[in-house]
Amino acid sequence: MNKKERINLIRELESELAYGRFVHTLNVASTAASLAMCYGFDVDKAETAGLLHDCAKCMNLGKMLKICEKAGLELSEIEKGSGSLLHSKAGAELAQSKYGVKDEDILNAIRYHTTGRPGMSLLEKIIFTADYIEPGRDSAPNLPVVRKLAFESIDDCVLQILRDTLSYLGTTGAEVDPMTQKTYEYYRRCDEERKFYE
Repeated sequence: MNKKERINLIRELESELAYGRFVHTLNVASTAASLAMCYGFDVDKAETAGLLHDCAKCMNLGKMLKICEKAGLELSEIEKGSGSLLHSKAGAELAQSKYGVKDEDILNAIRYHTTGRPGMSLLEKIIFTADYIEPGRDSAPNLPVVRKLAFESIDDCVLQILRDTLSYLGTTGAEVDPMTQKTYEYYRRCDEERKFYE
């Protein structure tokens, strides 16, 4: 994405998103770019995924459902009733159809930035992490620790975010999306195997 395309995308997002969501979007894009620099990843791809990760967030649930149904996506019952979960899948479809994104890695980073998934690519981990640690976030547990960890070991950071998220959801009594639980179990096993061979 060249400078003009980037500016045009930011302007379009500003007109589409609520102000607070737009500020969050800019923060995630900037944080994602910083993480990309840290881990030697393509900064432009990381920033693009960060800018578009919440492109469907301000839509109502009915519109998100229509986008997903039109794309023929399989949705769980919990996803069908939650804009907080559904906006990720709807956003990936919107990024492709409206914003012309063809890169599958960027689309997956948008699609799984809320729940994660087993075997995430580096870009998926970057967006998952950037969404959690961006400077405007202030209510998640252990944020100072998680923010430091993000620039030391992205895998350890992803595991910590999943652990903290599940712990928080457990205290609220909210229903946990199965993909979040599956992702946590995957990265917990990976961590145990890594420590076993160290």
